[in-house]
Amino acid sequence: MKIYLVGGAVRDQLLNYPYHEQDWVVVGASPEELIKKGFRPVGKDFPVFLHPVNHEEYALARTERKTAPGYKGFVFHTDTSVTLEEDLRRRDLTINAIAKDSNGELVDPYNGQGDIAQKQLRHVSEAFGEDPVRILRIARFLARFHHLGFSVAAETLALARDMVSDGETKHLVAERVWQETVKALQEKDPQYYFIFLQACGALADVFTEVSRELFDHCINNLIQVSKKTNNIVARFAAFCHALDIHQIVSMCNRLGTPNEFSDLATLAKQHSMTIIVAANDHTHNAEIRARVDTVGEIDNVLKATSAIRKPDRFKQLLELVIWLLGKSEKDLTYSFWLALLEYYQAVDPQVWIAQGYTGAALGSKIHQDRIERIHTFMDEHLS
Repeated sequence: MKIYLVGGAVRDQLLNYPYHEQDWVVVGASPEELIKKGFRPVGKDFPVFLHPVNHEEYALARTERKTAPGYKGFVFHTDTSVTLEEDLRRRDLTINAIAKDSNGELVDPYNGQGDIAQKQLRHVSEAFGEDPVRILRIARFLARFHHLGFSVAAETLALARDMVSDGETKHLVAERVWQETVKALQEKDPQYYFIFLQACGALADVFTEVSRELFDHCINNLIQVSKKTNNIVARFAAFCHALDIHQIVSMCNRLGTPNEFSDLATLAKQHSMTIIVAANDHTHNAEIRARVDTVGEIDNVLKATSAIRKPDRFKQLLELVIWLLGKSEKDLTYSFWLALLEYYQAVDPQVWIAQGYTGAALGSKIHQDRIERIHTFMDEHLS
């Protein structure tokens, strides 16, 4: 039995790039042998085991055979005769197909070190074309390493395009798409995830709502906000901002995005214009004060965003809207709305409760007070 460190940890060591997980492959062993040594089996589709002490993943060397469309259409084969080279051959990219033995010697049968030197993301073998998730993965690696000068090899881009033409990406399930997208949004240059999907033709299958006409706007918004924050919720909302509200809802529903992602994206689309205009129209304050609909729109923003109950999300929304304009949190828009929110929420319900108001009548009185406070705030602060 031989154990090798494989994949991302070896790659990132060679790149002098930070990494947090280590994966291991075990050659020449059976499941029973590992269990006897205290390893705990966890793999559903193929034998993967957790180390009894550090809980890192150890997988038996394996080969695979394509049996059906999509990324689940594989049969895996593991036994003591499977070699390290056979196991590495099934991996996606050459830079991920390097192993290190217990003596620190590298095993690199597919020239991953050469591609690291040339800064190329290149598929190991034609088996790459059997799994559409690998298109998402190579897009994610481009988002991670583009700032180091990496690009996708021409033959790998061609293979990805062939996979799209063959309909492989139509079999991607939403859960896996979202998993890879979330990881990509964490990378240094998340825009390149979407740029590669567009380049190989997969974007139309994966992000159906993003048309060619809107794509550049989506990318520019993502770049703008990514310069300001690493927050993946804000980055996703920025990417969505060029879409209309129906497209955003459709995308979020289809991909099964968590509520925090869909909420910020939809709120930004619905209320960004009011957020900007109300805070920056102070040179015409007399005209604003006379416009009841402006007060109503401000009240609607504060209610629709649950600004009182969720002040942190409201601040995140303000930051996002300001970043989309290419400005900073020091912009007057930010301070305007925070001051307004503090004024708006200062209404004391006990005043009306003491007078016997309850239920809907109490709610109506509180709302009237808050509307009046918006008027007063604008009179005092926009003069």
